Amino acid sequence: MIKVLVADDQELIRHSLKFVLEGKVDIEVTEAVENGREVIKSVRKSKPDVILMDVRMPEMDGVHCTQIIKENYPEIKIIILTTFDDDEYVYNALKHGASGYLLKGVKMNEIVQAVYTVYNGGSMINTDVASRVLHWFSKMAKADYSMGVDHMKTSQLSKTEWKIICQVGYGLSNKEISQKLMLSEGTVRNYLSQSLNKLEFRDRTQLAIWAVQTGLCVQDKEEEDD
Repeated sequence: MIKVLVADDQELIRHSLKFVLEGKVDIEVTEAVENGREVIKSVRKSKPDVILMDVRMPEMDGVHCTQIIKENYPEIKIIILTTFDDDEYVYNALKHGASGYLLKGVKMNEIVQAVYTVYNGGSMINTDVASRVLHWFSKMAKADYSMGVDHMKTSQLSKTEWKIICQVGYGLSNKEISQKLMLSEGTVRNYLSQSLNKLEFRDRTQLAIWAVQTGLCVQDKEEEDD
């Protein structure tokens, strides 16, 4: 049973998410709350597996809440619910360990699938806005948000691992990467696992941010355009 906590300051959205998720036999909604402080209280009480959390909430926003939860409960997966004008919030939430983000207004079945995906160790980023966030990551990479990796670690990466890491930076799923690079999904998963170990990153999200900061995604795009 997957335990899910819903957090959104809009009552209609809270109840809609709760209703849909509770319709799945393998999902239990532990609570539906309206702000970050209530999220933290609920987490202490029920220890959910996944949190669906609005990025903009009163008293404590989703970014600050994500940071606190991931520092104290790193095993909990967090999916940020956002709108198109929340780029900076999204970047910081991902930087603090969120497993992905969904645009408000996506189909309910996509939200359910996102819960399954992050619960099983994956990440979820809307492909419709991946380029927008990629642009923001590139902008932030020039500031003081860098995620440094020792040269000795990067020298251990194979050519295929570099290619896969770049696709992760674009927000592609394992299935999409396997189709683009003509590899099996199992092979992609193995390469990703090896890359995370070599670079000593916690999860796929950190890997994606680093891929953008290194300029890998930009370089790959330029090569495709040539």
